Amino acid sequence: MEEIQVEPAHSQFFGYYKISRHYGWALNQVFNHLNYSNLIIVEDDIEVAPDFFEYFSSTLPLLKEDPTLWCVSAWNDNGKENRIDLNAPELLYRTDFFPGLGWMLTKELFKELRPKWPPAFWDDWMREPVQRKGRACIRPEISRTSTFGKLGVSKGTYYQTHLKFIKLNDKFVPFSTMDLTYLTKDKYDESFLAKVNSAQQVGSVAELVRYTQNVESGHGALDYGDTRGQKSDTTNKGPEYKLQYKSNVEFRNYARALDIMEDFKAGVPRTAYRGIVSIVFGNRRVYLTPSPTFSGYNNI
Repeated sequence: MEEIQVEPAHSQFFGYYKISRHYGWALNQVFNHLNYSNLIIVEDDIEVAPDFFEYFSSTLPLLKEDPTLWCVSAWNDNGKENRIDLNAPELLYRTDFFPGLGWMLTKELFKELRPKWPPAFWDDWMREPVQRKGRACIRPEISRTSTFGKLGVSKGTYYQTHLKFIKLNDKFVPFSTMDLTYLTKDKYDESFLAKVNSAQQVGSVAELVRYTQNVESGHGALDYGDTRGQKSDTTNKGPEYKLQYKSNVEFRNYARALDIMEDFKAGVPRTAYRGIVSIVFGNRRVYLTPSPTFSGYNNI
């Protein structure tokens, strides 16, 4: 291979150029030289769940048959133990956010991407609208991967505050015996949006805390931002809630208060689908929702 050319202003990002070229080379080898039809990518600092392969083999037919999907990921960016339903390891979602960290793609997708593969920052490039084209990924409620990548090119960005706390699923779910067609776009949109629309509206995190604190074990009233010690256990089913954000700034404020990832990539919040982020808070399902006039991520 020829030497990687990096502009002087990007010299500190040389590692990202190496990674992007390696990804492009490896994908080309697997798809165009070894002639495989599908590929699961797992970094060398990843642990996998007992049902990791069951999950991917069972979602592959959906990926191949549904043109509105373009990847399957093992990762939930907001998958901390206190922000997921530990009693729902079988729960899967569609997401507009490309998660990575253990993901599957097809040869057809690589044919589309290969001619314009980027020199650096391949994952952020994947998240751009011109690549995503309105397509979604499948992702789990409980992650099927966890990372111990404290060191690396990113120098541990987010590792100490988020990544090391992501819960790795420890239960085998027989996905191959389940009907996963609920994840096809028309069925999913109807069901998911019905749940969100029927959720009880709250006006602030403080109000959400008041509604949910009675089901918290071992905690009294919480301040606006004091949410890190909450545990998730939704065996006690109850009302679901939604908290509307009207701008990216307001979303970030809510995300910090709820101890979830606050950043956007190409305008999309992590795990979002149609602008909606689903988490567990105070033993209740909570949806962070954009305004009813939401018409796309560039308009939040």
